[in-house]
Amino acid sequence: MSKGPEANFWNSIRQNLPKKWFATRIENKHGGGIPDVHIVADGIPFWMELKVTKSTAVNLSAHQVAWNMAYWARGGANFILVKQLSTRHIYLFDGDQGPALVDGGIGEAVSQRFEDLGSLFAALRPHARFILNRRAGFDSCGPAAPRAKISPGEATEERGSRAY
Repeated sequence: MSKGPEANFWNSIRQNLPKKWFATRIENKHGGGIPDVHIVADGIPFWMELKVTKSTAVNLSAHQVAWNMAYWARGGANFILVKQLSTRHIYLFDGDQGPALVDGGIGEAVSQRFEDLGSLFAALRPHARFILNRRAGFDSCGPAAPRAKISPGEATEERGSRAY
């Protein structure tokens, strides 16, 4: 495994994972777009693609966008998790946001913004559960965490974006 920013991001996630969660890092050197991590959070399964960026641009390959879109379209719960180094914010994008991320970066896609991994983990399992229940036809599990489009200026500034 490389020792770059994405590997460091994974190590932070792994070390802070809630006790009842199980995560497997997928090392796929042959492409295909399969996300970096599969997680089961108290019985709720989902995939996460991990990205680290110095700016608002997110480097997703065409294969990664296609895999995430296909999985999402077929009812799966999958996310793109982006750590912005300049602000240290963590952005959670649903799997259908890949094209918007490629086209316009953090400011063009609908996301949730978190200040730390603890607040991310607190919101992630309920959000994944809501997605899976909604797609299975169950709408009684409560509201999903709000999704908000963050404007390009807000991606690097504090005002106006949703912080959790």
